[in-house]
Amino acid sequence: MAQSIYITSAEGHSGKSTVALGVLDALSRATPRVGVFRPISRSTAERDYVLEMLLDHDGVDLDYDDCIGVTYDDVRADPDAALGRIVERYKAVEAQCDAVVILGSDYTDVSSPAELGYNARIAANLGAPVLLVLGARRHQGQSEQLGMGEPRTAAEVGQLAALSLVELAHERAQLFAVVVNRADPDGLADIIAETSRIVAAERPLATGRTVPVWALPEDRFLVAPSVRGVMRSVDGRLIKGDPELLRREVLGVVIAGMSMVHVLPRLIESAVVVIAADRADVLLAALVANASGTFPSLAGVVLNGGFELPESVDRLIDGLGSSLPIIATDLGTYDTAVRVMNTRGRLAADSQRRYDTALAMFERHVDTAELTRALGVVHTSVVTPLMFEYGLVERARSDRRHIVLPEGDDDRVLRAAATVLARRIADLTILGDESDVRGRAVELGIDLSAARIVSPFDPDLVDRFAREYERLRAHKGMTYARAADSVTDVSYFGTLMVHLGLADGMVSGAAHTTAHTIRPAFEIIKTRRGVSVVSSVFLMALADRVLVYGDCAVIPDPTSPQLADIAVSSAATAAQFGIEPRVAMLSYSTGESGSGADVEKVRQATALVRERAPQLLVEGPIQYDAAADAAVAKTKLPQSDVAGRATVFIFPDLNTGNNTYKAVQRSAGAVAIGPVLQGLNRPINDLSRGATVDDIVNTIAITAIQAQGAVELAEESA
Repeated sequence: MAQSIYITSAEGHSGKSTVALGVLDALSRATPRVGVFRPISRSTAERDYVLEMLLDHDGVDLDYDDCIGVTYDDVRADPDAALGRIVERYKAVEAQCDAVVILGSDYTDVSSPAELGYNARIAANLGAPVLLVLGARRHQGQSEQLGMGEPRTAAEVGQLAALSLVELAHERAQLFAVVVNRADPDGLADIIAETSRIVAAERPLATGRTVPVWALPEDRFLVAPSVRGVMRSVDGRLIKGDPELLRREVLGVVIAGMSMVHVLPRLIESAVVVIAADRADVLLAALVANASGTFPSLAGVVLNGGFELPESVDRLIDGLGSSLPIIATDLGTYDTAVRVMNTRGRLAADSQRRYDTALAMFERHVDTAELTRALGVVHTSVVTPLMFEYGLVERARSDRRHIVLPEGDDDRVLRAAATVLARRIADLTILGDESDVRGRAVELGIDLSAARIVSPFDPDLVDRFAREYERLRAHKGMTYARAADSVTDVSYFGTLMVHLGLADGMVSGAAHTTAHTIRPAFEIIKTRRGVSVVSSVFLMALADRVLVYGDCAVIPDPTSPQLADIAVSSAATAAQFGIEPRVAMLSYSTGESGSGADVEKVRQATALVRERAPQLLVEGPIQYDAAADAAVAKTKLPQSDVAGRATVFIFPDLNTGNNTYKAVQRSAGAVAIGPVLQGLNRPINDLSRGATVDDIVNTIAITAIQAQGAVELAEESA
C-alpha cells in the first residue's frame, strides 16, 4: 500500500498548490513511483491546471483522467455516492505508486463551511493523514486584486487553525502537519508559535506525536499573474512583441486614461498598461519609455476597444524593435480593467520563476527530511534519473561553489542561472554587458539579482588576465598585445577566472563549439598530476540506476595508455558522484576469446589500469552484454567481480562510445548527463549547443561538485 498525504485548506486562495508541489518534490527524492490524485476537480469546463502542473513533474507518470475522482456536481447530487467513487478511483492510482499526494478541493464551487469537513471525510476514508494549509492573508474586496491581501495576525491564524482542527476531528481525520502559507515574513516566528500552541491543545488529533507546524512567507512573485494570464483573462491575442516575455509576472496595472504627459509619470515597474487602441500617441510613448532605461520596465501593454492599429503606426512600432508584448482585446476599458485586476497568478509551467521560487521557499522553510520520515516513506536502493538529479543538487548546495557562465547573451543560460540561484545550487558570475544581461533578465521575468555580472572587456581584468596569459604562453612566443586581444574572448576570460581563483569552475558551450570551450582549458588549466589526457564521461541515468560511459566526446582513437587514463579518471568520477566503480574495458570479444590489434589495445590498457590502480575492480577486454547482463556474464566470465555488474563502461574509441550513448539514450529512455570533462586541474564543462535549461542546471551542479573535489585534492596535496 502506498504512503499518502491529503493536502487541504480551510478556505480558497490559500496557496496550497505551492505546498503540494513542495511535498511532491520531496517525495520524488525518496521513492521512484510518486502519484497525484485530485478527489474533486476544480472545473468541468476546462482542465484542472493545478493537477496538470503536478502531473508534469518529472517524478510522476500517470494519465490526467485517471487522477480525478468526481466533480462538484457529483458531490452536490449525492455526497455518499461521490465519496464511494472517490475511494474507488483513488485505489486504482494507489496501486501504481509508492506514495500519493492527494490535493483537496479548491473552493471554486459555491463555497460553504462544509467544504473542509467533506475534505476531512474523504481523507479519513482514504486513510490519508492531513496536511492542513492555512492562509495568512485575508481575501476580501479590492485588497485581493492581483493576488494581494491584508496579512492576518498570529492570533487570527491561530483562530483559523482552531476552527479547522474541530472540522478535522469531527470527521476523524488524522492531522499530520500544518503549513501556514503567505505569512508576514517579519512575523513567522510568532505565527508558528501561536499555531503550534493551538495544535498542541488538540492532542487527540496528534495520536501521541508532535505535529509539526511550518510557515512559508509571502512572496509577491508567487501570487502575481503572468502576462499570459492577463491575456487569457481579457480573451486577448498577442499582436506584437516576444512570446517568451508572456511568462513575466505582472506586479501592477496602469489604466492609461489620460494624455501621454500624465501617463508617463504613473508608469510602475512590471506593470501592464491598459491603453485604448485608438490612442496611438500613448502606446508609442509607453514603448519608448520602456526602452529608454529612464522609466520603469513594463510587463506588457493591453490595447482595448478592438480597433486596428493604423498601418503607419504599425510600421513605426516595428521600426522601434520593441520586444514588449502588446495584447489586443475587443473589450471596453472598464471590462478590460476589471478582468486584469482580478487575474490571479497560476503556479504553472509558464513561469519558471514562480516554479523555482515555490520549490526554493518550501525547501528553506519545511523540514523535508522530517516530512518523508514521518510519513514512513521507505528510501529505496533504486536510483531514478530524477532522484540522481536531486542528489546532484543537494551535494552542490551542501558546499556551495562559484561557477562562471560565459554565455550571458543566451536566454537558456540566463533561465538556468535563475534556477541555480533560486535553489542555491551555486554562486554565479555571468559574462556580458551588465545593463544588457540585467535588462534581458527583467524582460524574461527572472531574478538574477544575486548573480555577479562581469564584462569581458573590463579594463582591469583584461590587463590582469593578459599578463597572466602572456606568462603562461611565453614559450609559444605570446606577446602582451596578442594576449590582451585573446582574453576578451569569453571562453578565455572565463577560463582565466577559474585559473586565478576568481571562480571555482566554468560551464559553457550552449552557443559555442566544444573546441572553443575547452581549448583555453588545455592551454591554461592543464591536466592534473598523473593524468596525461583530458577525457569525458556521460552519466547515464537509466530507469533504476546510473552508469558511467567514457570517453564519448573528446579523444577520437585513444592509445592503450590513454585508454587506461580514461578508465582511471572515469572510475574516480564515478566515485565522486556516489557510483561504486566497477570498470568494464569494452571490446568486440570477451576474455581470451579474440585477437587482433583493437582487442590487444584494450588488453594492454586493462593491464595498465591494474598496474596503476590495483585496488580498482576492472575487467577487459569484455563485450557490453557480458559487462551489463548477469546471465551472459555467468556463461562468459563466471569468476569475474565486474562481469554482469559493471558501472563504468570504457569504450575503445570515440565512434563506438558516442554512438552507443546516443543509442541507449534514445532506445532505453535514459537521461544522458554530460559530457563531464575529467582530468583537468579545475573543472571546465562543455554543453551541447542543443542543451535545455535543465541540462545547463545539471551541468552547473556537476561542475560545483567537481570543484568541491578539486579543493579536497588541493588540500590533500598541501
